[in-house]
Amino acid sequence: MLKGSIVALVTPFTKYGNVDYSELEFLVNKHCEAGTDAIVAVGTTGESTTLTHEEHIDVVNAMVELSAGRIDIIAGNGSNSTSEAVQLTEKMTQAGVSGFLNVTPYYNKPSLSGLIAHYQACADVTDKPQILYNVPGRTSLDMTPDVIEQLSKIDNVIGVKEATGDVRRVQELKQRCGDDFILLSGDDPTAREFMLAGGHGVISVTANIVPAKVKAMVTAAVSGDTDRANQLDAELEPLHNMLFVESNPIPVKWSLALMGWVSANYRLPLTPPEEKNQQLIESVLQQANLLNIQES
Repeated sequence: MLKGSIVALVTPFTKYGNVDYSELEFLVNKHCEAGTDAIVAVGTTGESTTLTHEEHIDVVNAMVELSAGRIDIIAGNGSNSTSEAVQLTEKMTQAGVSGFLNVTPYYNKPSLSGLIAHYQACADVTDKPQILYNVPGRTSLDMTPDVIEQLSKIDNVIGVKEATGDVRRVQELKQRCGDDFILLSGDDPTAREFMLAGGHGVISVTANIVPAKVKAMVTAAVSGDTDRANQLDAELEPLHNMLFVESNPIPVKWSLALMGWVSANYRLPLTPPEEKNQQLIESVLQQANLLNIQES
């Protein structure tokens, strides 16, 4: 099942702007070694909006091949064009992914009937499970619990990544959608509370840089070990906060570059952090003993 500690993986680029498959292999291996439960490929953190459809599919194919069955690969298949989302879903199903993360169509703000038609169209072309992705801060559309309840009736919609940071929604979603509906936090700073309230895991940005520690915190929180979860999350808190001083994935990719895991290459319109934030990121990583290391 697609639960537990799931990393929203960055997509590394060369200095020429191409996908760096050597660095991608390094990252996949890191997460396999650290015990990460699954990888989200080419989501928001993976700079999906600046990849062509061909690159998007190529990266997913590469991750499936590189993982060699050691870890589940969840492919981002969202778009604000239903036909594009359907095409991506069809092609990446053939790649052998474990499931999909399907963001709410952004910018065009569809109605409930539009959302149902959109997700149904994606579900109709695959036998793979679909996880809804609710991130109103980026899409300007909030899938409220009653909307998610309606969407959960689609056969292979199995869960939701809830990135509002509103932990109060956990119990309402469990009541509306049932205990088998997977609830994943999409907000690192509140993920511990989300899981202690009954959530099943997190799709994490922080796990990019400390996969083993995030895995340990998630294991504790999901099992109800409140003291251990609180202790680990207190250690993670400075990282959670630092990684969102600018738009994701700017800080996390800069962090990984300082750690020597990837190169600090972005695609426009994303650029390196402002100088003051570069200094902040370096300071937080230094305090966490993460600079110039090769192990999590």
